[in-house]
Amino acid sequence: MSVLFITGTGTEIGKTVTTAAIAAAELARGRSVAVLKAAQTGVAPGEPGDAAEVARLAGDAVTTAEIARFPEPLAPATAARRAGLPPVRTEQIAEAAEKLATEHDVVLVEGAGGLLVRFDETGATLADAAKALGAPVLMVAQAGLGTLNATALTALALRTAGIETPGVVIGSWPAEPDLASRCNVEDLPEVAGAPLLGLVPAGSGALPPARFRAEAARWLAPRLGGTWGG
Repeated sequence: MSVLFITGTGTEIGKTVTTAAIAAAELARGRSVAVLKAAQTGVAPGEPGDAAEVARLAGDAVTTAEIARFPEPLAPATAARRAGLPPVRTEQIAEAAEKLATEHDVVLVEGAGGLLVRFDETGATLADAAKALGAPVLMVAQAGLGTLNATALTALALRTAGIETPGVVIGSWPAEPDLASRCNVEDLPEVAGAPLLGLVPAGSGALPPARFRAEAARWLAPRLGGTWGG
């Protein structure tokens, strides 16, 4: 079973585009890929969510699944409560990922926001689902100022929970990185206690899908199916 959970060190940092890049790189290697969105918030019924965006960029060969969606752009537990809907339980996430893993070479489970965002009233998080499966969690981080602290805290939470992380990907690497961003390329592996596994260019999600698929592997390290060498 090959399941990889993907979390951000914050919100709006390129987690979905990074997930799409990994999916595209793995598909290019001839592997079957499924993407599971644990809880989609801020999207109305019938509207395309993050999993659909991954398929648009990476290709229709990606199997997509979504456990639940809630209309307001809030933490899953809060969004479920306000909508009067059942929350997503971590055992549902683990069971769905495990089932997809019986039929696919790679299963990418995209979280909602950061690692410790609450999914239900008990305080359960994406980390609990990953731990239940014994699956690793990839961190997607920002490039610039403030990212070292956020990444260090996420890495600490993973270590405390006994969860492995393959490393960190910068989810939106600027075309003209400032001093902080350039320094963070060297410092992120140290604070994360794990390697830097890629730089996904800012604006990649706006590329034509064919170009996205052709270039995705160059943004990621071999551990994520790519060719990027740091």
